[in-house]
Amino acid sequence: MPRVKRGKIALKRRHKILGQTKGFRWQRKSKERAAKEALLHAGVHAFHDRRKKKRNFRALWNIKINAASRENGLSYSKLIFQLKKAGVGLNRKMLAELAEKHPEVFKKILQEISK
Repeated sequence: MPRVKRGKIALKRRHKILGQTKGFRWQRKSKERAAKEALLHAGVHAFHDRRKKKRNFRALWNIKINAASRENGLSYSKLIFQLKKAGVGLNRKMLAELAEKHPEVFKKILQEISK
């Protein structure tokens, strides 16, 4: 019976897993079982943190808007209320951008809504 060499696909899969865990610490980078487990957990954290990223940015935008509005004598909540009342359709991301990079435009918006 001729000799059959086996395991090409299995070796490829193992090598792929170890390649993905490059940079991990201790056994998680070199041992297949630990690496597989680490990858599963890393995937879960990556999934959750992609959603947390959105929360963090919204919080950051709120802080930037609040800081800029307080410089102009308004609190964040009063500013948002007046924006809604005036029907201004700017979202928080754009308001934060204006507050940080174009304070003169932000001030003009505040003057428009306070009329």
